[in-house]
Amino acid sequence: MDKDKKGLTKDRLVGMEVINSEGYTVGKVNDLAFTVGKLGMTLIVESKDGVSTEVVWEEIQAAGDYIILKAKTGQAQVASTPQGTEQQAAQTQAKVCPTCGEPLTFIAQYNRWYCYKEKKYV
Repeated sequence: MDKDKKGLTKDRLVGMEVINSEGYTVGKVNDLAFTVGKLGMTLIVESKDGVSTEVVWEEIQAAGDYIILKAKTGQAQVASTPQGTEQQAAQTQAKVCPTCGEPLTFIAQYNRWYCYKEKKYV
């Protein structure tokens, strides 16, 4: 289906489902943000657990009925078994702290991302 390419408004983006490159749901767009003096914008994506993650526009492959993220370089492939796929998908995505920019560590026991530099869950 060939649709005319139109700009995506905030009203259309907020609430849109975000899917990673393997086809797993990351969450839904909760808000949009931008940094003064820098080009581009950031999507604030909230997971089912209520954890917010920032996704910069450059990480987005496509946006239509859903937002599909680009595959990350060096990203491990997620096994296609139904058990634990959400947790495996979360663990394979390289994430960085939205505050300090340092890599986050996935804590499987709590199913959450942790920043050791900031000493907090993100």
